Amino acid sequence: MLDHVGFAVSDLERARKFYQQTLSPLGIMLLYDITAEQTDGEAYLGFGEDQRPYFWVGTGRRFGGNIHVAFLAETRDLVDQFHAAGLKAGGKDNGAPGLRPHYHKNYYGAFVLDPDGNNIEAVCHRPA
Repeated sequence: MLDHVGFAVSDLERARKFYQQTLSPLGIMLLYDITAEQTDGEAYLGFGEDQRPYFWVGTGRRFGGNIHVAFLAETRDLVDQFHAAGLKAGGKDNGAPGLRPHYHKNYYGAFVLDPDGNNIEAVCHRPA
């Protein structure tokens, strides 16, 4: 079972604005704002629900490539809202909301590239 995931971004303030707006429709909020002074080096933002952060972005050395993170959405409407919020927040479309039956018949997802080019997805596995 996955407990949390994190990666470095090129601009933490830009990432803060993007992820706060993009993840809000899914009920995922900024829970922790840890400064470089607190850690003697790197700053981190922890997003999650119910006081449990499970998605982290921060400063530091970025990996050589981009990553993919998928967030579970309870409804297809929330996938649509995620996609719209991501585009409004400055993300780039990487796959409009819709069925992806090659994964399974109820796989409804949408993809947005964050400001660093990471592929951020929301997916609903429930029937319409």
